[in-house]
Amino acid sequence: MAATTTVIVPHLGGITAGYKLSAHKYDTTKPTCVLINSMCTTVSLFADQFSDVKLTDALNLLAIEPLGHGATTCPIEQFTYWDSATVALQVMDALGIEKAFAMGSSQGGWIIVRMALIAPERILGLMPLGTSMDCESADSRSKNAWDPSPMLTPFYDKWCSFIPDFVVDDVWCGMVVNLGFSGLLPREKVDFWYSTMKSVYKGDDGRKKLKVALACLLERDGILLRLREIQCPVYWLQGDKDIPYGIALAAEQIELFKASRKAKLDIVKGGSHFLNATHPTEVSEALLKLVNSDEHTV
Repeated sequence: MAATTTVIVPHLGGITAGYKLSAHKYDTTKPTCVLINSMCTTVSLFADQFSDVKLTDALNLLAIEPLGHGATTCPIEQFTYWDSATVALQVMDALGIEKAFAMGSSQGGWIIVRMALIAPERILGLMPLGTSMDCESADSRSKNAWDPSPMLTPFYDKWCSFIPDFVVDDVWCGMVVNLGFSGLLPREKVDFWYSTMKSVYKGDDGRKKLKVALACLLERDGILLRLREIQCPVYWLQGDKDIPYGIALAAEQIELFKASRKAKLDIVKGGSHFLNATHPTEVSEALLKLVNSDEHTV
């Protein structure tokens, strides 16, 4: 399901942002970690993190649905990942959160890095999961990354026209689930994600929302040259069963965080693309290590 709590932030004329906050309130005595979900998922992607008492005892968890996702809505049709990064920072503003760590899965990974580029003084540390900092480039494809355009552009073309009683179809839902979770989900969770996508992406507003979310994925800008500007610690986790991006890109790109106080990559054995959902224990342990390290206090 999508987020059930929202807040209006000023970006792009007033965006309604869907979010979930652990304990339903901000505890000023604990650090905060912002969580940004993967393509076509919602705050529910972080269900295991919200149910992890060790995490919620140590941290405020703030999951925010980016533009094109969940309960987040925008008064204009067009947006980019930079806009989603700005929205996340403005949700922090609205909730009175000055600084935070940030963890993001897939597209969430490149959104959290954009957050740190926009507001470096506010992001204490980054945890990208199952992601890449490049655009969908020929160079990436030469290193075993996927080529999404031939597979996904026909969906975009179809969604550019009005479709009566639109509901995203099973083909799209199955592709998201298979690419994201690598066949590691039980049937009831597969059914949950099908139902969630069909509830978010329905009607003409849902069609437009999904269309532009896909355009963002296909046409996004790479940020490889900007990674040298990141100074906070970066703890990147990549599954060795990540279908879209594999592990070679992560191994290469972690070295580009040249100004980071500490940049580390861990490869998670058996890990899928949506890593925090299939390997929550490994992700939670790594997040606590990042938060409890002293590099971010420098």
